[in-house]
Amino acid sequence: MSARFQYSRWDGTQTGFEFDADSAFDELTDELLYHGDVNAALRKIMQDGMRDRDGNQLQGLRELLEQLRNERQTRLEQHDLGGVYDEINDELNDLIDEERHAIENALSAALRSGDERRAENAQNAAMERNIRLDLMPESLAGKVRELDSYSFESREAKQRFDQLLEKLKEQLMQQMVDQMSGAMEQMSPEDTARMKDMMQALNEMLEKHQRGEDEGFEDFMERFGDFFPEEPDSVEALIEQMAQRMAAMQAMMNSMSPEQRTQIQQLSEQLMDDMDLQWQMQQLSGNLQQIFPQMQWNQSYDFDGQDAMGMEQAMQQMQELGDLDQLENLLRNASGPSALAEVDMDKVRDLMGDDAARSLGRLAELTKQLEEAGLIEQKGGRLEMTPKGLRKVGSNALRELFSKLAKDQIGQHETSNIGQGHERTYDTKPYEYGDPFQLDLNRTIRNAVRRTGGGSPVDLDPEDFEIERTEHFTRSSTVLMLDLSLSMPMRDNFLPAKKVAMALHSLISMQFPRDYLGLVGFSETARILTHEQLPEVSWDFVYGTNMHHGFTLARQLLARESGTKQIIMITDGEPTAHIASNGYPFFNYPPARETIEATLREVVRCTKEQIRINTFGLGADGSLRAFIEQMTAINQGRAFFTTPENLGDYVLVDFMEGKRALARSARRAG
Repeated sequence: MSARFQYSRWDGTQTGFEFDADSAFDELTDELLYHGDVNAALRKIMQDGMRDRDGNQLQGLRELLEQLRNERQTRLEQHDLGGVYDEINDELNDLIDEERHAIENALSAALRSGDERRAENAQNAAMERNIRLDLMPESLAGKVRELDSYSFESREAKQRFDQLLEKLKEQLMQQMVDQMSGAMEQMSPEDTARMKDMMQALNEMLEKHQRGEDEGFEDFMERFGDFFPEEPDSVEALIEQMAQRMAAMQAMMNSMSPEQRTQIQQLSEQLMDDMDLQWQMQQLSGNLQQIFPQMQWNQSYDFDGQDAMGMEQAMQQMQELGDLDQLENLLRNASGPSALAEVDMDKVRDLMGDDAARSLGRLAELTKQLEEAGLIEQKGGRLEMTPKGLRKVGSNALRELFSKLAKDQIGQHETSNIGQGHERTYDTKPYEYGDPFQLDLNRTIRNAVRRTGGGSPVDLDPEDFEIERTEHFTRSSTVLMLDLSLSMPMRDNFLPAKKVAMALHSLISMQFPRDYLGLVGFSETARILTHEQLPEVSWDFVYGTNMHHGFTLARQLLARESGTKQIIMITDGEPTAHIASNGYPFFNYPPARETIEATLREVVRCTKEQIRINTFGLGADGSLRAFIEQMTAINQGRAFFTTPENLGDYVLVDFMEGKRALARSARRAG
């Protein structure tokens, strides 16, 4: 049963036309023609981006990578790692000042008491304390070590120091937890003991995983799942999360100055006196580095901003910088759009914004959409165009050239009406874009009934349309000779020439199905091409323009055909090669006399067999122009000296005018 649709007035709230397979394939047409390879064309689109049906630009990887680099640089220029422990260091300095003030107050009180012994003891104690405070190390770890054995005068300062030690221990312990899960806000002695049990079980599970044994993942998560709020569903997911966090912590340590790194390491050793816990952490780090060597454990960042970060903020920045690095690595190594499916789009959205995530998401869907639309398919591990895709490339090329003709006001050259010069063949064909819409109602309705299974009313679909074939009284046989020498892409002539070849094939297939079109590509030698090969044909990485061999093959193809015969040659160079008497190609630049003579002899043979040669010279200079004029004088064909921009205008207009002339001749003869 066919789908039913309900239409309403546009009010601005509906979602407009966006990205679909047809519009994507339209964008791919030039790349497909230029590269001759679906995989290369998809990679080019992936790199450069494309426009959707609304004309919105989807960012390509080149632009996204630049945005990613700018995002990373902005973070580095904004922040500074010097503040990781600045808050604690400032608090230590503040309580030292409080202690000095308490010492001074105690000494003043003793002196005012009138008790000489008390005053003497107070002076000695104050001197000793001030000396220790004056000799206090500048480093954070040194201050903590000295104050831990210092006899405070101020009970408030002592209390603040004890609280600060607990805070430091909690923070260092929290780092260990953060490296694995970020789950626990406070670490009690019971938590520390349980964490050691968890890490021991975790290391055992990782070792079993590396040996390929049953890890007991479910039992582990049942006992220690609260350490991992992300709720990983496999050992692989769990260890990847931990590796990312530990790599971020390692990157932060690597990014610090040697002095900062030494202070933190000393502080950790001083406060974290649980050697078993430290050993478990080291073992875990070693296991993860072995499993994930690609995590760039030696990565470091050069922060040169003014915004000093605390530990928590620094860890967050390191995590995000690591994500940016990982994303950059994935994008750089993506072999095609389908490889982008591995990207975490939520993470891209958080790091780079909605536009970047949308562009990447649509690029990732590109290959799948084109396959589902039947335009490309997998063959032998490679993507290739289907027959439907081949037809669409030709149709797109033809539509583009005719659209340009209309804009240039040269005139519309589609033969859209049946009149004199045609006769009905009482045969039909499925409708394709560009066909004259001479609908065969009987067959169209029968197709719809067969598709829907009958019933009333009959729902028509475009795929049901069938049109009447028409046949010209005059039949044309054409061979298109396409220059594939290296000079064509070097001078930006290849794509326009190949587009004309595709358009001409599409035009003849749809409008003149009884006509013949043969294809010959030529460079150092020439070869016959099939219509199926044409979209994938690329230039040859050789020098040489062997018109002699090309004319020979074209003449042989036309010898088997009937009707008026012509060769359409598109080239940007004079003949520099021919097939010598020994059967091998001979090349010389500038053109050798024997090459010119061999080519003109073949032109004479074509002329004797009543084959007209129409030549389209691209950027013809003096020598090429002179040769084409000499060849045209022999053959009585026509020469067009044109540019890549208007090549299609010339070829299609000339072909259609030729068809009209033949039709007029047929009518007069009738």
